[in-house]
Amino acid sequence: MVRPVSMPTLYELLEKKILIIDGAMGTMIQRYTLTEEDFRGSAFPDSKIPLKGNNDLLSITRPDIIKAIHLEYLNAGADIIETNTFSGTTISQADYELESAVYEINFQSAKLGKEAAMETSTPEKPRYVAGAIGPTNRTCSISPDVNRPGYRAVSFDDMAKAYKQQVEALIDGGVDILLVETVFDTLNAKAGLFAIQEVFEERNIELPIMVSGTITDASGRTLSGQTAEAFLISLSHVPLLSIGFNCALGAETMKQYIEVLAKKAPFYVSAYPNAGLPNEFGQYDESPEFMGQQVEKFMSEGLVNIVGGCCGTTPAHIAEFYRLSQKYAGRKLVKKEK
Repeated sequence: MVRPVSMPTLYELLEKKILIIDGAMGTMIQRYTLTEEDFRGSAFPDSKIPLKGNNDLLSITRPDIIKAIHLEYLNAGADIIETNTFSGTTISQADYELESAVYEINFQSAKLGKEAAMETSTPEKPRYVAGAIGPTNRTCSISPDVNRPGYRAVSFDDMAKAYKQQVEALIDGGVDILLVETVFDTLNAKAGLFAIQEVFEERNIELPIMVSGTITDASGRTLSGQTAEAFLISLSHVPLLSIGFNCALGAETMKQYIEVLAKKAPFYVSAYPNAGLPNEFGQYDESPEFMGQQVEKFMSEGLVNIVGGCCGTTPAHIAEFYRLSQKYAGRKLVKKEK
C-alpha cells in the first residue's frame, strides 16, 4: 500500500492556494450506457435483487469506468478526488443484500482513486484521494414513523460499527483523507467521526478529516434541524481539516451558509454545490461558465479553501473552477477561541 500523503503537505498547500475537489460521480456514470450486467459483472451474477443503480459496485465490476472518471477530473485540474463509496456501508448496501461486499467495495474504490492520483501527481501539483463516507439511508435523530416519534431505524452504535468497517477498508486501500459528506443528520456524522477516531487509536495513525453538511431547503437548516452555526459548533470538538457544505443547493443559495462558516470556523472551509436546482426532468442546468460566476464570488470574497461540485457537475465545471482559483488566495484561518 502506498503510504498516505503527510498531513503537513496538505496543510501547506491550503496555506498557499485554493484546492479543487472533483465533481459528481453519479452524473458522470449516467453518461455511460450501463446494463444490469455491468453492475453484476462476474462478482455478483446470482444476486436476487436488481443491482443497476448501485454505483459503488462499479469499482469492482467496471473499474475501467470509475478510473476513467477519476482521470477526467484530475486532468481538469482537481487536487482531490473522492472515492466511489457514497453508499459503501453495510447499512446502505443492505437494500441490495450486499453487506458482505462492503470491504471490497471500499478497498477497490480507494485503490482505483490512488492509482489515478499517483499517475497524475507531480511535485508541483500532488493529488489526493478522499475516502467518501456518505450519510447512509437511515437517520439516528429522526423517526421514520410519524406515529412513533421516539422510534429510530438505526442506533448510534450500529451506525458507528458500519462506518468503522468502511473506514478500515478505505484506509487499507490507501486514501489520504477521510471525507464525511452530505451530512443531513449530525448524529450520523458524529457516529462516523467516532468510528474514525477509534480506528486511528487502534492503528496509531492519523489522516486529515473533512466534514461536509447539506442544507436541505430554504429553511437554512439541515434535515435534523441545525443552522449552519449550530452544525459547526456541534462538530468543533474534532480536529478537522475542513468543514463545509455540499449538495442540495446551488452556489448562489449556498453562499450565505458558507459565509457563516468562513466567519467562525477554526478549520478550512469547503464548498461543493450542485449545478443549480434540478429541473422538472431531474436534470441540472447550470453551465460551467454560469456556475463559475457564482463560485468565483466564494473565492474573491475569501470564503473558501476547497471548492468543487456536487450533483450535475462535470469535468468541464471543475476545469472552470480550477481556472478561476488561480486568481485568488484561500481563506485565512480563524483562530479558535480558548
